[in-house]
Amino acid sequence: MTAVSESMRRRLVLVTGMSGAGRSTALKELEDLGFEAIDNIPLAMLDGLDADRSGRPLAVGIDTRARGFTVEGLLDRMTGAAPRFDIVPLFLHADEENLARRYRETRRRHPLAPDAGPVAGIERERRLLEPLRRAADVVIDTSLLTAHDLRRLLRAHFASDRQEGMSIFVTSFSFRLGLPREADLVFDMRFLSNPHYIDALRPLTGRDEAVGAHIAKDPDFRPFLEGVGALLAKLLPRYAREGRAYLTIAVGCTGGRHRSVFTAEELSRLLRERGWRATLTHRDLEAAPESAPKHEESLTPGQESAALETENSP
Repeated sequence: MTAVSESMRRRLVLVTGMSGAGRSTALKELEDLGFEAIDNIPLAMLDGLDADRSGRPLAVGIDTRARGFTVEGLLDRMTGAAPRFDIVPLFLHADEENLARRYRETRRRHPLAPDAGPVAGIERERRLLEPLRRAADVVIDTSLLTAHDLRRLLRAHFASDRQEGMSIFVTSFSFRLGLPREADLVFDMRFLSNPHYIDALRPLTGRDEAVGAHIAKDPDFRPFLEGVGALLAKLLPRYAREGRAYLTIAVGCTGGRHRSVFTAEELSRLLRERGWRATLTHRDLEAAPESAPKHEESLTPGQESAALETENSP
């Protein structure tokens, strides 16, 4: 039998990972992107995917709840299907604290520990799935991601109509509220003069002209921006040649409202002027100093958790 040429192979995204890490959200986004999405099919049914002649790319969700699931069986079927499909294993995971919180908020039982607390199941599942994580082409940590953040990353990887080349995401953030886990490059702006200590500027943000003028007057700001620009001029083409679909640049300061916001705005403008496709977000712009981070969709922590994964029951 003649082997299927690489250009003719149908795309198959295998969505797997930790229970509660966002598999359902990922499948819904892939379906919106034009994939034929199938969730939680028995392992044996992977052998029959050729029967679907629609020609649409496939997204198949499979995890430890699937009938007949074994890590070895899934890896063997991935190997067997490789001549017929362009397989992209996608693995979603999150840290124990956030996974356990999602289970408490949704009041679901963990499929690997139905009679115990979620932590026992999370630890067991992480050990079990480690070979799949190592084999994955795309690994996404959803610990601090909203559903919107996850969808944005998936679009960067899998949208069929996206432009050729690498997408760049620039985000400001507050160090107080934690590093963005998806960040590839992180720049710390806490060396700059802080507008927070000026009464007239404190209630404003880095998007306001007065704040921007104050930061721009710092004698170290312009040399810093020029230095980062020179560094990225060398790094970004190398990342692109390595086949990166996206790159996230995170710019942080103490509160995530002034210095990081203005710098992220200036950096994204600089990248666009140089011909890169740069998308700008401000993760913690609306967060009060002692509050949890608020993101673009302004979801509460419980809503974010439920949006990422609500189908955790066996």
